[in-house]
Amino acid sequence: MRLLIDSTRAAEEELNAREQTSSELREDAARSSHPSPNPSPLLEQAGVNMLSRAARPAFRTGAAVALRPAAASAPIVQSSNYATLREIEGRLKSIRNIEKITKTMKIVASTKLTRAQRAMNESRTYGQTSNTVFDEAETKPLEGEGKKTLLVICSSDKGLCGGIHSGLTRAVRRLMNEKPADYELVILGEKCKAQLSRGNAKDIALTFSNIGKGIPSFADAQAVADQISLLPTDYAEVKIMYNKFVNAQSYEATVIPAFSEEAIAASPNFSSFEVDEEALANLREYSLANSLYWALAEGHACEQSARRNAMDNASKNAGDMISKYQILFNRTRQAVITGELVEIITGAAASES
Repeated sequence: MRLLIDSTRAAEEELNAREQTSSELREDAARSSHPSPNPSPLLEQAGVNMLSRAARPAFRTGAAVALRPAAASAPIVQSSNYATLREIEGRLKSIRNIEKITKTMKIVASTKLTRAQRAMNESRTYGQTSNTVFDEAETKPLEGEGKKTLLVICSSDKGLCGGIHSGLTRAVRRLMNEKPADYELVILGEKCKAQLSRGNAKDIALTFSNIGKGIPSFADAQAVADQISLLPTDYAEVKIMYNKFVNAQSYEATVIPAFSEEAIAASPNFSSFEVDEEALANLREYSLANSLYWALAEGHACEQSARRNAMDNASKNAGDMISKYQILFNRTRQAVITGELVEIITGAAASES
């Protein structure tokens, strides 16, 4: 457009110069031949017409030169618009694929949640029975200076389940800040291990992975309890922290107490159960395995519930994004079509003139 204006201006200046030269020549000719003081209007009009005819090729040449860059730049605008349409179309395709994946994961999590709730209800029998025994025996943790507290954290290795693991990590740090003590950590699952390793790496005594990839079993809990029993430290108290299943939409971090052999033997009412002292070690390990099985089963149910809710929210967000990008795609396509129509009409009008 700028080149067109410059070319038109140059042609106008050339026309004015030629008209001025022609008028000077006519005045010189009039002086030499002594014409009448008033020249004929017909002669002047003929000269102007002659000059305008001579200037027409210059106008046409300037207009053609000016229109060439504009015509050359038009495909660039169209190609950029088409590239934008292809980009939006690619994003729509990827979002639709993600929506299919999240919907499928939601269905799978819903199926697993039903089985996880069934296993959770069965595991509560084990854990609540052990807690009932210790409650009736009035078992309490030993108080002694220099003894550590063992904190067992039950999480998992998988993600894509909202903030269930980060919430458990925050609960662990809050417990350690509210009740300062010399803690050692046993972590089940890679997620909480990765989060707690940043600030509490020196407190980690044991870590376990690939625990509870499916529905947790008592054998998994028994294997973990065996490894914990082999730790050389004599702990004053053992706490198991896990996510308690409240309902399909909510969960909360909860602590289950576990006790050492000395704490069980020092219980005021433990003698009423008539348990031999030789069996205290087995009782302690068995009760720890029961509590771990309960914690793992409830944590697994919470994980499946959180994953189902997270995939449901992700599917809804993907649907909203698809709607917005579809509107943007339609508007951009309409703008491209309108621009092409304007160029066609403008070119046709210019060719006719």
